[in-house]
Amino acid sequence: MPKFLPAIALVAALALIPAATEGMAAVDTGTYREMDKFLDVYNRVKADYVDKVSDDKLIKGAIQGMLASLDPHSSYEDGTDFQNLRILTEGNYGGLGLSVSMEDGAVKVIAPQEDTPAARAGIKSGDYITHINGKLIYGETLDEAIGEMRGKAGTTIALTLVRPGRDKPIDVTLTRELITQKSVKWEVKGQVGYIDINTFSENTGADTRAAMMAIGKSLGHAPLGYVIDLRDNGGGLLTQAIAVSDAFLDHGEIVSQRGREKSDIERYYAKPGDDAHGLPVIVLTNAGTASASEIVAGALQDQHRALIMGERSFGKGSVQTLIPLGQDAALRLTTARYFTPSGRSVQEGGIEPDIKVPELSDPDYKARPAFREADLRRHLINEVKADDKVLEEDTRDDPRFTATPDSLKKQGITDFQLWYALQTLDRLTPGGAAVPKQVAAVGRRR
Repeated sequence: MPKFLPAIALVAALALIPAATEGMAAVDTGTYREMDKFLDVYNRVKADYVDKVSDDKLIKGAIQGMLASLDPHSSYEDGTDFQNLRILTEGNYGGLGLSVSMEDGAVKVIAPQEDTPAARAGIKSGDYITHINGKLIYGETLDEAIGEMRGKAGTTIALTLVRPGRDKPIDVTLTRELITQKSVKWEVKGQVGYIDINTFSENTGADTRAAMMAIGKSLGHAPLGYVIDLRDNGGGLLTQAIAVSDAFLDHGEIVSQRGREKSDIERYYAKPGDDAHGLPVIVLTNAGTASASEIVAGALQDQHRALIMGERSFGKGSVQTLIPLGQDAALRLTTARYFTPSGRSVQEGGIEPDIKVPELSDPDYKARPAFREADLRRHLINEVKADDKVLEEDTRDDPRFTATPDSLKKQGITDFQLWYALQTLDRLTPGGAAVPKQVAAVGRRR
């Protein structure tokens, strides 16, 4: 299970589960034989390993190994890991604003948090961090690497990155800052409300509604539509994904989650009242749009409430339950899969956009491979396969998709996907007044 800085929240449902369950009573003799095997190995290591090793280290390693054999998102969290979970929803920390995981002994960037030192330095999803302050970190634990990247605000740190598609390493020097969770930001682009949601923490639903009200107040009237930016949003709390979806829906199912048993199904529905009052909505997605973000995109797409634009999302369609285990420790266990209103599972496949728009303003776009759920080892298999034969695919690219980063830069366009979304809203709006020429050149602060 990737650990994050702060942790990218994968859809989590908080629950308190008793230590003893009915399943324990059903332990058979075969299970006892396997437990005897485990104890034999444990005692052999304690007696004969070249160095003395503590019980705590062996038990923790056994737990982590057991969970790692299940799927990429089940894990045991204590110490730094547990603190990361707290940062996820309520905390601040001194650091760089990077979401990272461990892959084959190397630290891999999942995504930089918006408006942080990492984002401003141009660090991208899929980069590998090889050196910290000139020291090779390959082989360190993820906790050790995270500990070195965190530190007092105002102090500097040098990172060396390897980016697939680049011939030479990239050296960057950053100044640590106090990283605060700011899940929602908004701007007015012409007559369009732009809402950037970068994570789903405990107040994201309320903050989204507040952003919509602030946009109307800034304009002095309702906007002509909304662009909801979910790019590089790794997810978060299930409750907040439902709340954000509900802000744009006035009826119908938002998401369902299904556990091991066929009867174990929970469904969540929109409440009456659309805060957007039926105004057109475009949702931007990319390969970093994961988990709770995919719930929002899938709900608005299935309910025909929004146009999904950009690139295929990450493809994480599982729900993790957080089970407290004493003080400063917890078990994060995959307990269900979630499904969009039409019964689709986004596991592996993700959300396909209604209109595919490449990020042409990114000079590394073509060379940098996308990293998704299906690339993770032991990822859950999608049990519900879509029948794509009945879908008609438009294989013709928009002629504007041939633009180069340099040509776009000359036009003042630093974020092609956002620019394209605004242009689309312009075409959808009567009178074509959504995007005046003077604001057509826009850029995203990442």
